[in-house]
Amino acid sequence: MSVEVPFLNKTAIEAEADFLLAEFGKVHGAVVAPPVPLDEIIELHLGLYSDFLDMNAEFGHGDIHGAIFFHEKKIAVDMQFDPKLYPNKRGRYRFTLGHETGHWCLHRKHFLRRGGEQFLFEGVPSKPDFVCRSSEKKKPVEWQADTFAAYLLMPRTLMKDAWEQWRGEVGAIALSEIDDARKQKILTAELLRRGSMELTAEAQENVILEHLSRPLAEQFDVSALAMRIRLEDLGFLVRKKEASLFD
Repeated sequence: MSVEVPFLNKTAIEAEADFLLAEFGKVHGAVVAPPVPLDEIIELHLGLYSDFLDMNAEFGHGDIHGAIFFHEKKIAVDMQFDPKLYPNKRGRYRFTLGHETGHWCLHRKHFLRRGGEQFLFEGVPSKPDFVCRSSEKKKPVEWQADTFAAYLLMPRTLMKDAWEQWRGEVGAIALSEIDDARKQKILTAELLRRGSMELTAEAQENVILEHLSRPLAEQFDVSALAMRIRLEDLGFLVRKKEASLFD
């Protein structure tokens, strides 16, 4: 269902994610170290349940990662992300759960105002209120849910603490400061791990930065891609170091 949602900037979305973590912490204990207990937040605090679904068979699209059914209080995740069957997809699984949680926290009220209550009537076929496809251009509602997932799974305070412990300081790592030999070593190892392929210059930078992100990604139980984006958002990973007055 297409639902128009109000504009929310990153600050507002981060505040919503932090509020959810704080409310969970009041009852179940503060989250003081990664990974964020997402399953417990969803089930114990929000009262939702999640299940796996063959999205391709259900909707005829192989690029649907997740869906949410507001009135059934249900999150569905594509079965290809089942971490018990595909351990390497665990980060994608958790981000999809976080994304759908974002829809629940940010968008449920807007959906209900726009006639979502029609699905309450007995005999009406159940269908998801939001279906999230990877191939579609990001709509505001999906960008907001993605951003919420990032802030929920990788909270600013925990990220700063983890970065300082891993890095030994709070300073950023600049890609431009990494010597070419190390970059080539990382690229060679990563391309062997992923399978040989040609990459654009930007894609090569992403590969290197995601390699650097992997230790924290493992701590927070997210993908290296999600961690790289979050670290860049926080300014801990930068493509090029900005010149200062003293350089």
